[in-house]
Amino acid sequence: MANRAAVMPDLGRIEVRSVAEPEVGPREAVVRIDAVGVCGSDTAYYEVGYIGDWRVEAPIILGHEAAGTVLAVGAEVTRVRVGDRVAIEPGSPCRDCHDCMSGNYHLCADLAFLATPPYDGALVQRLALDERNLFAIPDSMSIEAAAMCEPLSVGIWACRRAQLQPGDSVHVSGAGPVGLLAAQVARAEGARDVVVSDISEFRLQAAQKLGFRTENANEVDPEHSAPTADVLLECSGAPQALSQGLWRLRNGGRAAMVGMPKNDVSLALSRLNVRELSIFLVNRYAHTWPTAIAYVADGRVDVESIITHRFSLDDTEKALTLSRTVSDSMKAIIYPNEAVTSS
Repeated sequence: MANRAAVMPDLGRIEVRSVAEPEVGPREAVVRIDAVGVCGSDTAYYEVGYIGDWRVEAPIILGHEAAGTVLAVGAEVTRVRVGDRVAIEPGSPCRDCHDCMSGNYHLCADLAFLATPPYDGALVQRLALDERNLFAIPDSMSIEAAAMCEPLSVGIWACRRAQLQPGDSVHVSGAGPVGLLAAQVARAEGARDVVVSDISEFRLQAAQKLGFRTENANEVDPEHSAPTADVLLECSGAPQALSQGLWRLRNGGRAAMVGMPKNDVSLALSRLNVRELSIFLVNRYAHTWPTAIAYVADGRVDVESIITHRFSLDDTEKALTLSRTVSDSMKAIIYPNEAVTSS
């Protein structure tokens, strides 16, 4: 049986073709990839071929929000067994450098991350992965929810970086998938009030369905509004979102910058300095999968509500361009091993 993958041979084109079967190493497992979420980074690589310093210079397989079922294990594997359904952490560090040894493995200079050039991703039917990147999920959790542990981990890490404390008031700018997940994490970790802002009415309605207060970012003048938040989670990547959001913070407030604007941002530091704010940058995550699985399993975070569209592997191109063609889209899931009627 062929191992089919959605390969991007060049910019703006996907070919579904057979690739080599994965070979399992001593501490690896072969995983049938059952669900892959489409991230904005996948679309960026498909459309423009780069994100920051990462550039696509050869054919690549996209996809890093993944989950699946263990088909085979290497001789030294102890963490998972054949038949386990697993959520997949997409980054594999060297595990020996200073960053890895100090617990910051996500900052490893040699991190091999699925679908970040030059490494192939998870839009393939079968893939060999280090067992340390695999986390068994409970029977009650869907495989789609397991794939969503990746963007949920971004939200968890954002809250950790912002040093969120129970009782904090939180402002989330950007009601996309990561923003809605970060807002839910903030609520799960004891925030007393969470407000979500965006300019899309569809996304604001999605936030309201999850029980959040919302505001249209176009209808607020942040610089002349009273500061009401202890924590800002900037998840939009809009050019002015961070600078505007900082005005919403009380003295001593903390901001985590999750969304990355395409260009450098300008901040009124000379004026904001008197508030002694702290700004934390967010680069992926570390040590988050157990927490993500627990939050989903016990219902504190609803990840499935953000899934709006589903595609088969053959329709990968449609999934990657969904946000360009459908206004009421949030998160698309691709199923490499299932025939799915696009929805």
